[in-house]
Amino acid sequence: MADPEHREEEEAPAVGDDEDTRAQVAPIVQLQEVAVTTGEEDEESILDLKSKLYRFDKDGNQWKERGAGTVKFLKHKVTGKVRLLMRQSKTLNICANHLIIPTMSVQEYDENEKSCVWHARDFADGELKDELFAKSLWKHSKKLPSPRSKWMTRMHLQ
Repeated sequence: MADPEHREEEEAPAVGDDEDTRAQVAPIVQLQEVAVTTGEEDEESILDLKSKLYRFDKDGNQWKERGAGTVKFLKHKVTGKVRLLMRQSKTLNICANHLIIPTMSVQEYDENEKSCVWHARDFADGELKDELFAKSLWKHSKKLPSPRSKWMTRMHLQ
């Protein structure tokens, strides 16, 4: 014969089966809808690549990771100027933000097809600084031309 304690547990309805859950909670604060702008509204993306970005730290004489995410070449619809914009994958913080100018030179780094190095005057931190950047691509299609050649083509268009 079954233990009386276990029989009561079996016959008891599951918690929440017969409870009324029609409670309504009013929000404490009413929020206004805000239009968010990214600063990319007047630009068209001409190239998107997933990559890691490094900057050279002169004080420590070493490369430091600036972020991992999507690098975009954005062409302004009115002026035609192209800028490089990189945002971190999860936080969408800006890692790099600079104009692509004709005097910019891009060199291969360590004889690696997926890496390159260039100097730029960057404005990602809110102030204009001369930086040495290195980029390492980590996703691309093998059917397309190499990412580095696409990158260099875009850099030299300006």
